[in-house]
Parts: sequence; structure tokens; C-alpha cells
Amino acid sequence: MSHITLIRHGQANSGAKDELSYDRLSPLGHEQSRWLGTHLRDTHTHHTRLFTGTLRRHVETAEGMATGLDAVRDARLNELEYFTLASLMEEQHGVAFPHEQGAFTSHLPTVFNFWKEGRIEGPPETFAAFETRIKDALAEIASGDGPALVVTSGGLISMVMAQAMGLGIPAMARVALAIMHTSMHRLFPIGGHWSPVLFNAVPHLDTPERRPAQTHI
Repeated sequence: MSHITLIRHGQANSGAKDELSYDRLSPLGHEQSRWLGTHLRDTHTHHTRLFTGTLRRHVETAEGMATGLDAVRDARLNELEYFTLASLMEEQHGVAFPHEQGAFTSHLPTVFNFWKEGRIEGPPETFAAFETRIKDALAEIASGDGPALVVTSGGLISMVMAQAMGLGIPAMARVALAIMHTSMHRLFPIGGHWSPVLFNAVPHLDTPERRPAQTHI
């Protein structure tokens, strides 16, 4: 098994209220991506393969990093459709979409719980299907040769950590809320299982002038 470094995309259109309008990097998101790529080159971080989801924000982040690697795009690495799920929650259960950042701390685990329990009718995919596609994609990547970079989204990364650590929904939601844009999360195979050896690392943003760029939304 090869080790895998998961990267959350750069800041997207944080004022969006639907999947399509969210799916593009903000000017800061483009800059975060360039800073990460420069950091990887300057520190001679060794990766031989690059994978992304097929979403625009994933592709733009990978392009901005300029790793020199040919990216393999895999739709199984795409994010869950949170805006769609939230709209269905509001329509079916009267749970309003949050209008301030702090409200996501209760909204996110509520959505995850309803989704997992099958209480949201007509979701884009089931919670079980989301789990399975992630597990299958990472197993295939791990079976290849050489360490891999995977540019994806926060919800997917939180699910990977939940799978690796045996976390329930409340903890998975707290992990998802903590993940910063262009943060790195490394999984290393130990004893035939994934072990997280790096979480939410943003060394490329850890200087006084760049700390305001440590964004979550």
C-alpha cells in the first residue's frame, strides 16, 4: 500500500447557495493553491501520482499547484452534495439552511444523521454509496506505485478519517468543520490499515501575513 496525502481544494465561492455556483475557486482559493504548490516544491515533498475529483474546484486547485504531474480525474473523489441535501432537509423537515458560520456546528451533524438514517427522500446518493465509493477509490489508489496526492473536498476527507478511526457522525461532523482550504491530510498504511499521520496541515499558510488565509468557508 502506498501512502496518500489528501488535500482539500482552495476556497470556493463561499457565498453560494447551490452546488453549481459554489463550484469555482475564489481569488483567494487560487492563491492558496499556488502557495501550496510552491511549498511542496520548496520542501522537495515526494509524490509520483496526482488524483482529483472531477469538480471544477478540484481541477483548478490541482492546476494552481503546478506539480508537473498528470492528474487522473475520478468522480468517486467528488464531494457529497451538501447544498442539495440541505435543500431537501428544509423542504421535508423544515430545517433551515444556516445563514451564519456558527450555525453549521449543529446543521452539519443533523444533515449527516438524517442522511445516514435514510430520512431524506430522493438524495443524490445514499450515505452508504458515498462511503463505498470513497473506500473503493482509495483502495485502488493505494494499490498503485508511489505516494499519491489526492485533491478533493472536506466532506470526503472527513469520511476518510471517520473510516480510518472508527468515528461516529458527531465526530465526523466536527472533523469536517475543522478542515481548512488546501490543508493536507496524510494516511500511512500500518499493519494493513490506514493510520492518519497528518491532519489539517497548512504550513504554506502558517506565517503572520498568511494566517488570515487559513479559511474554512
